[in-house]
Amino acid sequence: MISTLTAMTTTITPPQIMDYSIIVIAALIIFLALKEIVGAESDKNKRMKSFVSGSNIVIVPLILVFLVMVAYRVITIS
Repeated sequence: MISTLTAMTTTITPPQIMDYSIIVIAALIIFLALKEIVGAESDKNKRMKSFVSGSNIVIVPLILVFLVMVAYRVITIS
């Protein structure tokens, strides 16, 4: 049996990058704020302490994407 494999390539346009950057920045701010707010009360509740320690799973990739977006902006401006 012969099967055909087709690949789709998508390109991201500069307006789409702007939309995605706003979403990433908003999510990063929200998660950093939640970590600070919940971190103040983490001594009292085990679930809150678990959330604070596990929130790095979300925050670190968002920071990496943010740094890539900043680097892209600097490269395209120059």
